[in-house]
Amino acid sequence: MSIVMRHIISILLQNEAGALSRVAALFSTRGYNIESLSVAPTEDDQISRLTLVTSGPDDVIDQINHQLLKLVDVVNTADMTLDDHIERELLLIKVKVTLDADCDLPAIIESSGARVLDDCPETFTLELTGANEKVDSFIERVADCAEILAVVRSGAMAIARGHNVLSVNP
Repeated sequence: MSIVMRHIISILLQNEAGALSRVAALFSTRGYNIESLSVAPTEDDQISRLTLVTSGPDDVIDQINHQLLKLVDVVNTADMTLDDHIERELLLIKVKVTLDADCDLPAIIESSGARVLDDCPETFTLELTGANEKVDSFIERVADCAEILAVVRSGAMAIARGHNVLSVNP
């Protein structure tokens, strides 16, 4: 029996029409869900970095990584969860403060390192950056103090620690 684990896969991808859909199709044809997906330009305007989070047994994810490298638009890949890495996610959350709440929302905001982006009289828009677990925990704590109106999450982004770099030249 294989153990299903969460994997953060970083992909360097040529900026070409349809490149993202070919990567997504590779996952869907194998029956694997993409839990989060983030794509942004790199220092090279011809290359984008795609970071996706999925879950599956290590051997299956390894096979998917090999299949990704066969796609014409994929320059290089790395399963960030196999090595020491830094992971962050951005959360934007809008809440309506309830007057009868038995907790201190400003204290939760301060202790978590979140920032208040907008503080209208009836709502707060907050920003938090952190690992997945920190974001989940913050949402739970805020939900005890306020009504959550909207949650926007970037999904995980990751970079290798130390001198290791995912580069165009594998």
